Amino acid sequence: MNSSEHRIVWQKCLAFIKDNIPENTYDQWFKPIQSVSLKDGKLIVSLPSYVYFEWLEKNALKLLKTAIKKEIGENGKLAYNIRMGERQDSKKDSKKEILTITVPSNNVLPPVNPPKKEINPYEEPEKIPNPDVIPGLKMLRIPSNLIDTLNFDNFIEGECNQFARLAGKLIAQAPPGTTPYNPFFIYSNTGLGKTHLAHAIGLEIKANFPNKVVLYVNSDMFYQQFSEAARNGNRNDFIFFYQNVDVLIIDDIQFLSGSKEKTQEAFFHIFNHLQQRKKQIIITADKSPAEITGFEARILARFKWSLVAELTPPDLETRIAILNKKLENNGVEFPKEVVEYLALRVTANVRELEGAMLAILAQSTINHRAITIDLAKEMIDKYVKSTAKEISIEYIQKTVSDYYNIPVETINTTTRRREVAQPRQICMYFAKKYTKLPLSTIGQNCGNKDHATVLYACRVVANLYDTDKNVRADIDEIDKKMKL
Repeated sequence: MNSSEHRIVWQKCLAFIKDNIPENTYDQWFKPIQSVSLKDGKLIVSLPSYVYFEWLEKNALKLLKTAIKKEIGENGKLAYNIRMGERQDSKKDSKKEILTITVPSNNVLPPVNPPKKEINPYEEPEKIPNPDVIPGLKMLRIPSNLIDTLNFDNFIEGECNQFARLAGKLIAQAPPGTTPYNPFFIYSNTGLGKTHLAHAIGLEIKANFPNKVVLYVNSDMFYQQFSEAARNGNRNDFIFFYQNVDVLIIDDIQFLSGSKEKTQEAFFHIFNHLQQRKKQIIITADKSPAEITGFEARILARFKWSLVAELTPPDLETRIAILNKKLENNGVEFPKEVVEYLALRVTANVRELEGAMLAILAQSTINHRAITIDLAKEMIDKYVKSTAKEISIEYIQKTVSDYYNIPVETINTTTRRREVAQPRQICMYFAKKYTKLPLSTIGQNCGNKDHATVLYACRVVANLYDTDKNVRADIDEIDKKMKL
């Protein structure tokens, strides 16, 4: 059999899958999968980690089976090689631990628990002696610094955070340090939930394993603590304190970037000590390990060994769910149209979304004003100016659909009826004008069209604007409404 045949078959499967799911889902969950072999109708593919298996089993099994049957036949089978970890031997090449799982032809997967075998995916470093401490010193009860409200129940799941949330759940459900997801590195722009997720993981570990010591600390606090310990001659006690936790969560690690050599050295020894002893490490940052700078090479290397998960801006549905959850937690209720307006207008991050909600709530409570769309517009213009200028594709679709009095869902269908096709083309026109989205993404959100169709639609609308005064009036009015 041609050794490249498995690659050809898998690429055809991927092409089919890509046509049936959103682009960001494809990029997150299917692009990293590579084919390994094809023999006797069984295609073996390699998954980066057990998290991918968990997600595929839950969300994409039928789609995968359909793709396999389409390309291999009714008796085609799919098997996963899951890369559980990688360890380095100083005198040998890297060695990988592989878990193989076959998908049965009846579409039903047997329950599979994460392997109990502890795997050390790291180079065996030289042993680090415990720092000098007072003989017989016992660790006092360490406060976790975790915030109870930042739990999984209040962490709304969406495509923007699905991978990270699933990995965090798997970490929290197993004894600390026993999963392959150690260290766990979460990164995102500000206000997208990485601190919330870190707290949620810590809280669930505490609930599941009450005897384990969980410690959350911001890297700025870590730096301040180390500086004070160094001034007082207690550097070894500082290191000893951190080396005796079972789960260390360090938030915003970028604040240690460029810090003094001694601080990074202390962090390195703590990290190494915990890693050797199978203690769980969770790190958050505003950049990926590949992009972060200002750290020693040996620290960056350890960041890159981590399971890395990115949080991206939430979509409209997730933003609405987040707002409703926060309102519920505050014991208040906003009119549906106000919630929808906020979710449409504030798209950058969750923190600004919550800020807009609280601004409206404060005005309503203090000045006894009714919670209306007009109040929402006023608060966004006054308190969230940076987001007031943002025009998302969802907001464009909502404005166009309201103007033409047709449901957004109708605009997103593939019908070619003029009364739907023209509003859809206008949506594409404004999306190209006001967003930075690729044409393929615009098309995907407007009737699942390709980038060529988007370009054609934009040319059609531009020509109509120049030649048809009624269309020009419509477009000008819609433009004005979007900027209110």
